Amino acid sequence: MAANVYLFRDARAAPDPVLEAGPVAHGPQPVPLVLDNGSFQARAGWACPGPDPGPEPRLQFRAVCARGRGGARGGAGPQVGNALGSLEPLRWMLRSPFDRNVPVNLELQELLLDYSFQHLGVSSQGCVDHPIVLTEAVCNPLYSRQMMSELLFECYGIPKVAYGIDSLFSFYHNMPKKAVSSGLIISSGYQCTHILPILDGRLDAKNCKRINLGGSQAAGYLQRLLQLKYPGHLAAITLSRMEEILQEHSYIAEDYVEELQKWRCPDYYENNVHKMQLPFSSKLLGSTLTSEEKQERRQQQLRRLQELNARRREEKLQLDQERLDRLLYVQELLEDGQMDQFHKALIELNMDSPEELQSYIQKLSVAVEQAKQKILQAEVNLEVDVVDSKPEPVFNLAAYHQLFVGTERIRAPEIIFQPSLIGEEQAGVAETLQYILDRYPKDTQEMLVQNVFLTGGNVMYPGMKARIEKELLAMRPFQSSFQVHLALNPVLDAWYGARDWALDHLNDDEAWITRKDYEEKGGEFLREHCASNVYVPIRLPKQASRSSEAQASIKGPGPGGSGAGEQA
Repeated sequence: MAANVYLFRDARAAPDPVLEAGPVAHGPQPVPLVLDNGSFQARAGWACPGPDPGPEPRLQFRAVCARGRGGARGGAGPQVGNALGSLEPLRWMLRSPFDRNVPVNLELQELLLDYSFQHLGVSSQGCVDHPIVLTEAVCNPLYSRQMMSELLFECYGIPKVAYGIDSLFSFYHNMPKKAVSSGLIISSGYQCTHILPILDGRLDAKNCKRINLGGSQAAGYLQRLLQLKYPGHLAAITLSRMEEILQEHSYIAEDYVEELQKWRCPDYYENNVHKMQLPFSSKLLGSTLTSEEKQERRQQQLRRLQELNARRREEKLQLDQERLDRLLYVQELLEDGQMDQFHKALIELNMDSPEELQSYIQKLSVAVEQAKQKILQAEVNLEVDVVDSKPEPVFNLAAYHQLFVGTERIRAPEIIFQPSLIGEEQAGVAETLQYILDRYPKDTQEMLVQNVFLTGGNVMYPGMKARIEKELLAMRPFQSSFQVHLALNPVLDAWYGARDWALDHLNDDEAWITRKDYEEKGGEFLREHCASNVYVPIRLPKQASRSSEAQASIKGPGPGGSGAGEQA
């Protein structure tokens, strides 16, 4: 390809094979299943004990599903994840169990779990006899956890489950083993961005904050920008392609305003613009003619046009010649002295005098001579045009189907720092970070900024770490220190951390929610651990019993005219 021209990959997901559970899942005790239940992508695999816990999650798929075209008439059933192939033809019928990052549709969540169990070789008929480690949203609503626990225990009959936050699992995986760490986690995912303070290894839930912006909003913003810029390619500017541009061609500017100034320079623009090549057909308007055939057809059309013009000139010349001959005949009558016939002919020609006749003869003679010269010149020009005609310029279809992605490379990911770019009345990452730090004493602030940890798929832009460091430098006191760390794998470290946690707490009954806990304490019950939410049980106000209400109503008014109930 030419310089700075990139082809869209338009990656199509391959259907996942149905794997065998094999001996890896069968040992002295059931091996835990680890499910990273993300709103963009779900990841599932085994937490195998031993020195080699196994490769990356065996299953990774988009957390969406679509009903088959046959619907209820006996057609194909719902399709999930990678079985959908390309998402764009089905975009209008895709459904997700998530509202933002919280699962709310348990029917669709059950489809995702069925897909995971089936392709991992676990039979979900009867029961799933494996402990499950499942990620959930920060400060997950109790109702959502209650529905999830009900689904796992009642539908799948699992023995026990542990819930944890994906970004805390990633933090757990990247920190030294058995170290009690404090820090600030900046987790940016598909639907939202969280800033989570960690004190002595536990989440400080009262001071964590959420920004309702992530990769989904950045892709939508980029799509609107390019559709406004290229209205002729509306249908080709799809969300899938925008996600590809974000993942492979975008970056975070260390100084947004300064970077925009650089893009104003023509040389900088030419060197840094990415020209995204849309697919196109080389057959313009259905034509199958080669360039030689097009040239020959053009020559034939030119020849026919010139012949038509020549024929019209000849016809006009013939009419003028006949009129000139008529006038010369009348002039001869005057020269021969036939005055009666001459005057009669003048009246027929609507002329008044011999001088007027002579003037018409001269003008017509000149016109006839000029017409003869034009006919001769046209014949010569016809031969020259046919021989010397140049090929017509060829329309560059490839250039027409290119999207020039310039400042859009930094404008779309910038929204998590400046939500006002898309009209959102929210604070950005830097302002929220400052707000959270200001809620702590100076010594706690100093401790937190020594371990600022970035994780999540939306922090993988080049320049993200440098931008956070610049923002911290601006907000922290002069000559104070801070440390910013990026997760080794911002996308998969949540799953790795959940796997590590499952192996470290395999025999720790205090970390798991058992079926007995579910039946006695309700589906919203949570056992806290280093990567979990804080459990806040539902506290209902105590209602007075009917007998005490009856006794209070029976009591009469006491001294002073006020009843005992009023005194109380």
